[in-house]
Amino acid sequence: MEIIELEVDQQVYRLLLEAAKSNHMTLEQECVRRLASGGRRSCYMQALLADMRAEDIQRRAVNH
Repeated sequence: MEIIELEVDQQVYRLLLEAAKSNHMTLEQECVRRLASGGRRSCYMQALLADMRAEDIQRRAVNH
């Protein structure tokens, strides 16, 4: 399992907590659900995912 650390402001954090609670999920499950969904993504989230993919590709190249 990979650990992902996200920095979000307090308002976004509260919104994520509320969404998790209303969806009967943990905060982690809600974040994973949003990252995995093909729905609307902010420019920030798209950049974050691109960085994560690039790091993963680089790590795989080093480990081969």
